[in-house]
Amino acid sequence: MQKHFQKALESIQKSTLYIVATPIGNLADITLRALAVLQKADLICAEDTRVSAQLLSAYGIQAKLISVREHNEQQMADKVITALNEGKSVAQISDAGTPAVCDPGAKLVNRVRQAGFTVVPIVGASAVMGILSVAGITEPHFYFHGFLPAKSSERCKLFEAWQHSEYAIIAFETPHRITDTLNDMMNIFPQQNIMLAREISKTFETFLQGSVIEIHKCLQEDSNQKRGEMALVIYPNIKEKNDTLPESAQHTMRVLTAELPTKQAAELGAKITGENKKTLYDFALTLKREA
Repeated sequence: MQKHFQKALESIQKSTLYIVATPIGNLADITLRALAVLQKADLICAEDTRVSAQLLSAYGIQAKLISVREHNEQQMADKVITALNEGKSVAQISDAGTPAVCDPGAKLVNRVRQAGFTVVPIVGASAVMGILSVAGITEPHFYFHGFLPAKSSERCKLFEAWQHSEYAIIAFETPHRITDTLNDMMNIFPQQNIMLAREISKTFETFLQGSVIEIHKCLQEDSNQKRGEMALVIYPNIKEKNDTLPESAQHTMRVLTAELPTKQAAELGAKITGENKKTLYDFALTLKREA
């Protein structure tokens, strides 16, 4: 382990901004490379210096901390760029997880890149990937929304747009809004399969999976399930693929394929019939071959 840590120390470059992922709960969820960067960095930009000081103290790291928050990010970028010009290495961390993802940091990264300096990610803990890895979703595509809107009307618009999604959707929610959010879901897709993750990697880590109705009932019966950091997964709604197309869809494709290129016929056929575009495309190819 010491060998790898020393190698990580030696790899740290001057005049470089490192975006360092920190634990989202369990302090042991930090990489050797992250510790090496934090130990060697000349300057560490933190969202809340008090929170970050606790992390650094746990690993015996003494560093110069400055606060980079949403309201002062542009201003502090000037200070960071000055430090990089002086040949210093700088680390950016958030209170928990990966900076610049639903946290301050993106504006700093943009300014530093525009100034011509290198920005390097030090990957690590992520609530998004954490919940996705245990959700059991086999489809390769997913959408990360960030925090759900505070207003019910805005949440409902999103849920209406997502109710037929064929890919997983991941979002963050706060404890004081989770009941209202589930109420909104109940009104739009009560049978939708979801997962609610609480306190990922912490002592009271919990994963609740089931329909919106079931999760809503669980929170009503146990108020402890309304506490802590939260992430939600809305499972994809995959249409069952039929080996045999309905006669009406076959007829539609015969007409379209006779007049249009195969790809265009499949796209238009999917809009008309509601059938899977890939299935229609394959059927159109069969018609072409037979012709």
